Amino acid sequence: MTWDMWFVLLLVITMLGGLIFEIARQDLVVFASLVILLIIGIITPEDALIGFSNQGMLTVALLFIVAGAIQKSQLLSRSINMLTNKHRSPRHALLKILIPIASLSAFLNNTPIVATFTPFIRKWCEDHKVPPSKFLIPLSYATIIGGMMTLVGTSTNLIVHGMMIKDGYHGFSFFQLAIVGIPVTIVGLIYLVTIGYKILPSYSLVSKDVTLQSRKYLAELGVASNFQHVGKTVEEAGLRELKGLFLIEILRNDEKITPVKSTTVIHQGDQLIFTGDVSTIAELQGKKGLDLNPNANVPVETLIDKNSRVIEAVVSNQSTLLGIPLKNTNFRSKFDAAVIAVHRHQELIKGKVGNIILKPGDTLLLLAGSDFESHRSHFRDFFVVTPLKNPFISNNEIKKGWFTLASFVILLVLVVFQALTIFKAMAVEVLILLFFRIITPQEAKNSIHFDVLLLIASAFGIGVAITKTGLANYLANGLVAFTQPFGVVAVLVVIYLLTNIFTEMITNNAAAVIMYPIAMAVGSQMGIDPMGMAVIVVIAASASFLTPIGYQTNMIVYGPGGYRFTDYFKVGLPLSLIVVVITVTVVSLVWV
Repeated sequence: MTWDMWFVLLLVITMLGGLIFEIARQDLVVFASLVILLIIGIITPEDALIGFSNQGMLTVALLFIVAGAIQKSQLLSRSINMLTNKHRSPRHALLKILIPIASLSAFLNNTPIVATFTPFIRKWCEDHKVPPSKFLIPLSYATIIGGMMTLVGTSTNLIVHGMMIKDGYHGFSFFQLAIVGIPVTIVGLIYLVTIGYKILPSYSLVSKDVTLQSRKYLAELGVASNFQHVGKTVEEAGLRELKGLFLIEILRNDEKITPVKSTTVIHQGDQLIFTGDVSTIAELQGKKGLDLNPNANVPVETLIDKNSRVIEAVVSNQSTLLGIPLKNTNFRSKFDAAVIAVHRHQELIKGKVGNIILKPGDTLLLLAGSDFESHRSHFRDFFVVTPLKNPFISNNEIKKGWFTLASFVILLVLVVFQALTIFKAMAVEVLILLFFRIITPQEAKNSIHFDVLLLIASAFGIGVAITKTGLANYLANGLVAFTQPFGVVAVLVVIYLLTNIFTEMITNNAAAVIMYPIAMAVGSQMGIDPMGMAVIVVIAASASFLTPIGYQTNMIVYGPGGYRFTDYFKVGLPLSLIVVVITVTVVSLVWV
């Protein structure tokens, strides 16, 4: 190996370590690696920028806008009743939900589908006394396997498609992946409603657990006449910067003041509701005139009235709230909500809420005000897993939603018949949405996940370095030498497993971009059709079933389902084996 091959290999290993241990945001880790390669001189500025002009990456950006327009109309949430009525059994209801959801995922981004359906499915489970843990992992998995059926099913499909075009190949046709995706979806859904349903845990309803655990993070103190700060603001009274507690609400006669501001004046007789580490309540009890109520266990229901409600939300991995203390996020004014508690890996994070630094997948318990639902910006910061009333969705918005869906379908038909490329079709769709004012330019901008695009574009440059230095061919030679004695099928299995391991540890798009040049080099040496190697990479990169962190939809249902980390492995391992067997079998029959 040459020095530049060693350097790229060590850098990639370091980058993978940074992604696995979350030393920084994923897009920043990959972008930093790209910049290092550029500074060292291993890649040129043209190489570094190649991902930023790739058709696949730009198509993903356009699809973000289309998905945002459809999500805005709430068409998906309105369809949930049709999917769950007249069920004969929980399994029958689950099958009725999964079939159309998997079909939708073949054409729409699966993240908004799971984010939209999770609260309604959980509510349905609560109403019918069915554990949500029996439904939510299957919801996520169904969208993942459904996305394997078409070119637009996942961003990974589009990314590899763009890389193939760059390398001079034809790329995927619209339904080319269906030769693997359809049998995977059929067998996968059968598994999820039969064996998988039995393996899934039957955890108690999350909403009940939250209510029962409220004593862990809520405490109530009354303001007596001898409290020296009566008539002063919260800040003047020293109730803003407490060691482990955060003042979330004030009960005053029949009035509930939330969220509490620093300028809110304290009155005699106020009942102060604190959240955080209740074990530090002694700090406040020492203040003369603040009395802990005899019944210190404050139920969550105490906080709810006509202007406020308690809502659960899961932090997105594209959230602008990541990496900084909650108190510095301007959370209350931005969302008209206050954070009551934060759960991570099913455990309550103790200490003052304002000092917590959020991570992707954290479950927030929010006290939301009347304007919470009108703050559309929360859709990219966290996924609400409590059904909302959506009073702001008008009939005009619904009509716009149907128009968006109809125009989207028409353009996809043109793509199927090769009248337009997928990139041109999505560019036309976005132009239509803007021209007819279905969305505003600002809404279009807000729909784009720029951090995801930065990660994808930067990963392209990493892939160029792996190919340009000869590292891809070197690693391919090693793989071929190791697996060739066992036959072509063994080669396909190893490429699949390596890609799949990467996607469980990092992101699906980064895994695909890193493994693509290696897979193509292996295919070239073994005489395997490049299309077959590309199919192996995209399916393996999408098939993330073993952990809640490998795929964003798995993360969304993690908290609402009350799952443990190991639940994904128990249910996902058989499904992973199903997918690898079907994928390798089809590829070996069609492209080898």
